[in-house]
Amino acid sequence: MTPRRQLVVLVSADLISNLGTRISVVTIPWLVLVTTGSPTKMGLVAFAETLPYLLSSALGTPWADRIGLRRTSIFCDAGSAVAMVVVALTPWLGFVPLVALVAVAGALRGIGDRVKHVMFRPVAEAAGVPLIRLTSAYDGLSRVVTLFGAAVGGLLIAVFGVTEAILIDAASFGVCALLIGVLVRPPAAPTQPAQPESYLRALRGGFSYLGRDRPLLGMLAVISALNMVANASVAVYIPVWVARELPGPSGLGLVLAAFSAGALLGNLVFTALGPRLPRRLTFLVGALVAGTPRLVALAISDELPVVLVVTFLSGIGIAAVNPLLGVALYERVPPELQTRVIGIAGSLAFVGLPVGALLGGWSVDALGLTPALLTMAAACLVITAYPLLNRTSGPDTPARPTPVATR
Repeated sequence: MTPRRQLVVLVSADLISNLGTRISVVTIPWLVLVTTGSPTKMGLVAFAETLPYLLSSALGTPWADRIGLRRTSIFCDAGSAVAMVVVALTPWLGFVPLVALVAVAGALRGIGDRVKHVMFRPVAEAAGVPLIRLTSAYDGLSRVVTLFGAAVGGLLIAVFGVTEAILIDAASFGVCALLIGVLVRPPAAPTQPAQPESYLRALRGGFSYLGRDRPLLGMLAVISALNMVANASVAVYIPVWVARELPGPSGLGLVLAAFSAGALLGNLVFTALGPRLPRRLTFLVGALVAGTPRLVALAISDELPVVLVVTFLSGIGIAAVNPLLGVALYERVPPELQTRVIGIAGSLAFVGLPVGALLGGWSVDALGLTPALLTMAAACLVITAYPLLNRTSGPDTPARPTPVATR
């Protein structure tokens, strides 16, 4: 198989895995609801999947380096498939075993997702595909998966039932393992030390490198802030604004769809133009447009068309941010450290999601909607303006030579 086709298969496997994750976000809590009738337990099982995902993304990567990226990916996808089959076929085990199985599946997906992303670089280089074009196209496709994944989960439950929906979810992870196991052969990894590092030393090496790379840390702080704003908006701010300003809930879907539509359009444009754009300026403008304006629009306007237009433009802005972080990680981090650093970076970027949901609810209860929006907008502006205020931070800043191992 040609390198370009291998790249298509690898990206497709990752997107299928993401689709399975989005489906499970719907099907597993629904299983809990129909078997226990408890909304509290629904929240617990969702948390049990998310937290191990974040932790394993950062803490499990040294083992992936030792086992091998391709083998780790196959093992994690196959393990996720087995865990979902057990969840579907043995609901009589009870709630605690269900939580444990979901946590195992979440942890496996966290490692599996990270190693697939590390494999993107060598496969793309072998195929002659520019990294900035790959990261932009992938970001757009993953947004499509995110947009439709929950709807697919609900449709599967409606058509087949919750048990069959979870089995279909399990099959998606099996397909990923099969695709990578049969069709993907990444170029040989960089030569590893004759004596493998201990787990703690390897993990410390990843944290140490990232701690010294101020441009990457700045980008991660910006993206974590944008994730915080996104989740606070989806979970709290937009629903509360719609309930306060509009006669019915239909505006909720319109606002969410406006952001997704803007992001998809932005991804198409950025995929075509990204290699020719100045990276630092593009990242800065995209981050500034993506976060603060949508919050300010909700705070100062009661007109749905105004909010829709600003939200759409914010979606266009976000389209440049994640791809530029991705290409910065590929280009700045030494290949032998990429599994660890990309895993840690992913966890740091995603930590804004649970924080955003918590801060969104607390801020509205404590301050009211408009003050909460303006406060969050100000905080987001300060963080996203960091690359402008600090000239050493941004994707155009050259990487400095850094020791690879801590021996």
